Amino acid sequence: MGSIRTKAISPFRLSSLLRSQKDPSLAFQLFLNPNPNPPNPNSNPNSNADSNSNTKTRTRSFRYSLLSYDLIITKLGRAKMFPEMEQILQLLRRETRFNIPEPLLCHVISFYAHARLPSRAIHFFNSIPSFRSTRTVKSFNSLLNALLISRQFHKFGEFVSRVNEFAQPDACTFNIMINACCLRGELDNAYEVFDEMRKRNVRPNVVTYGTLINGLCKNSRLREALKMKEEMERVLKLKPNVLLYTTLIKGACEVGKFGLVFRLKDEMARNNVKLDAAVYNTIIAALFKSGRKKEGVGVLKEMKKSGCEADTVTYNVLIMEFCREENFEKTFKVLDKMEGLKVKADVLSYNVIIGGLCKVGKWSEANDLFQDMARRGCAPDVVTYRTLFDGLCDSMQFKEAAFVLDEMMFKGYVPLSTTLSKFVHGLCQHGDFNFELLVTVLSGLGRGNFLYEDIWETVVSRVCKPEKLLEPFEILDTLVV
Repeated sequence: MGSIRTKAISPFRLSSLLRSQKDPSLAFQLFLNPNPNPPNPNSNPNSNADSNSNTKTRTRSFRYSLLSYDLIITKLGRAKMFPEMEQILQLLRRETRFNIPEPLLCHVISFYAHARLPSRAIHFFNSIPSFRSTRTVKSFNSLLNALLISRQFHKFGEFVSRVNEFAQPDACTFNIMINACCLRGELDNAYEVFDEMRKRNVRPNVVTYGTLINGLCKNSRLREALKMKEEMERVLKLKPNVLLYTTLIKGACEVGKFGLVFRLKDEMARNNVKLDAAVYNTIIAALFKSGRKKEGVGVLKEMKKSGCEADTVTYNVLIMEFCREENFEKTFKVLDKMEGLKVKADVLSYNVIIGGLCKVGKWSEANDLFQDMARRGCAPDVVTYRTLFDGLCDSMQFKEAAFVLDEMMFKGYVPLSTTLSKFVHGLCQHGDFNFELLVTVLSGLGRGNFLYEDIWETVVSRVCKPEKLLEPFEILDTLVV
């Protein structure tokens, strides 16, 4: 009976298969072995050496396209599969059939940046010539941005001083430098970089002004930010984008200048800049926080009328407002509505509600919601555990608090020392003192290295009271492993 021959995969077909393959591990295996050869009847099927040799031969003989390299590097980089990505890069380095474009190599630097691996980003930047590619301002900017994302300001400064070794800085270079100054709160230095940019006849763009305006707004220098916007429009004839307007509106909200907020919102409409959910959410949240609920509801209605879909942040704003009013019936209606509309509630949604319930002593409802989070597809974070634990302690529900504490430590979350002290103090002072529960709690705290000095002082002061007939050595013996 004859064997069925399958058609060999061409380089073009491989690119198509790689693009459609969602699993990066399978894509990696497909790239390395696009056309498995039928077994050689004369070879030993159990020989790993033969198998490895055949794979290497197939990899070398297949004429990969540049697009295939780009696709697999992108998939592996996004999945943070760096050993596999670097294996592909070694193959790419040996290619001589085509020139390797610098943008592909810039992507590699950006993958290291988002994984917070600045050393690898620097090493790869230095290795770009080995790919027979020239380092220009593009790859230099990618490296600067990688160092900025990783907050490696010392290394950032070193490379900035060497910029002329690689290329003349462009607007993107200066934008990154200005952003670095703003992130460090060095606005005077940001202005100096801005002046240097213009001295070198590098034209600022909307990103340049947006970065400076963002830094000014974060430092409550709103008047200067508005002047910067006016200069951008009048001198350079640049139109503000939605991000810049959002920055200014947020800055105005933070200082309570709602007249300016509404003027900027109306200006966006006149300039045909579409208001997105971020703009509406910022305004609604600020109005609610300032006690101007009626106006906030009005903006919410406008948002709906304009066709802008409410997102998780929008619903979180409503949840915060209803929790502030202690209207938990409406709070849960919002949560259920989100579930019905397939708008995923995030951990902030639950943390706000659990915190609100605990604040008014509704610890049972808070605990029920905490237990229900997994069913709703949201995992508790350290804030969730700390909030519920603190609320249970305030309500003197020590058994439930002990359970939450044990689960919190098991997950690797660190409880606050002040709350721990309050918990142990409350446990020791509670009228229905539970010696076994205390021992269990102390054992868990001991395993997690959370037995602070003030906790021991509380315990000793309790168990050393003669009328309680408790021996402190019982606890010590129990804690000895």
